[in-house]
Amino acid sequence: MQLQIPPMIVVIKIGTSSLSHPESGYLQLATIAKLVEAIVHLRREGHSVVLVSSGAVGIGCGRLGLKQRPRKISKKQAIAAVGQGRLIRIYDDFFGSLQQPVAQVLLTRGNLIQRQHYMNVHATFHELLELGVVPIVNENDTVAVDELKFGDNDTLSALVASLIEADWLFLLTDVDRLYSDDPRQNPDAQPIEFVEHEQLQELRQTICEKQALGTGGTQWGTGGMTTKLDAARIASAAGVKTVITRGDFPERIAAILNGEKFGTQFAAQPKTVNARKRWIAYGMVPLGKLFLDDGAVNAVVNKGRSLLPAGITQVEGKFEANESVSLCDRDGKEVARGISNYSSSDIVRILGSQSEDIPKLLGFDGEETVIHRDNLVSL
Repeated sequence: MQLQIPPMIVVIKIGTSSLSHPESGYLQLATIAKLVEAIVHLRREGHSVVLVSSGAVGIGCGRLGLKQRPRKISKKQAIAAVGQGRLIRIYDDFFGSLQQPVAQVLLTRGNLIQRQHYMNVHATFHELLELGVVPIVNENDTVAVDELKFGDNDTLSALVASLIEADWLFLLTDVDRLYSDDPRQNPDAQPIEFVEHEQLQELRQTICEKQALGTGGTQWGTGGMTTKLDAARIASAAGVKTVITRGDFPERIAAILNGEKFGTQFAAQPKTVNARKRWIAYGMVPLGKLFLDDGAVNAVVNKGRSLLPAGITQVEGKFEANESVSLCDRDGKEVARGISNYSSSDIVRILGSQSEDIPKLLGFDGEETVIHRDNLVSL
């Protein structure tokens, strides 16, 4: 069949609210069947597809007859181990009936923090897609600890989309698109069809204030609309077009790729950031904050320059040299991330100083820059 559009790399994330019944947590097999058919259709059209699937904990709860999601981390991890095997078996059965090979990929944030691990994960995805396999990705809840968790699969899907340089990210959920207010409570809520990258932060704040959605979706899931907006911001910054649309109609994905206007679509920024800087921006976990004066913010964000000690006004957190830090303006807004040449204790001693004074202040010859521009990415 002749392609209507060039082959693309597509990441699809489906949430627990779309996969399972809200009351019981049992799987909605009809939805899974339609999703699998939609993905196989995309594969036969020549596209590469990665599926990020929630549901392990929810399915584990249903399997064990639990009425609500546990809060204790060790119990949640044990239940995830029960549910993940069931989840991947169901997917394998459905995809196998259509002769589509799949692979299970379980990740923790730790797999992306270390550069070598990040590159290994990248290589694995590349080989799987070259082989025509659909990777099925989930957070490795069984072993992940709080400080190395993605927090939700919306974030995980955006980071995967950035990692593999995807063209599209689809966030399938239980609403057809984003609205100005909760349409289930406010009949006058207006649909939002398109969002520019520059509008995302203000939109997120508005949604939080109006809907108070930051506490999550159903009792079986961990996400909410705010996490989807955060995911859209990450993906958009990495040059990935993002769509929020209803999980009950996965066949709309192909229609959207062909130009139809379903869901809420988020514009992508041009892909000007290389793989290393995408890793710095979204793979690493910042362990501290550096607060900058206005001149330093302008130099780092608008002029692409290195960060010098003279522009730093305050240090927050404890970190060592070669670890990731957030760069914030005077109001605490994060404007960039980078890999520090100095520990937090050393930066406290040199902040506000000129670079030529570093040897005298520290007692050793160090780098002239706190963060070199090659290790720094503007957000």
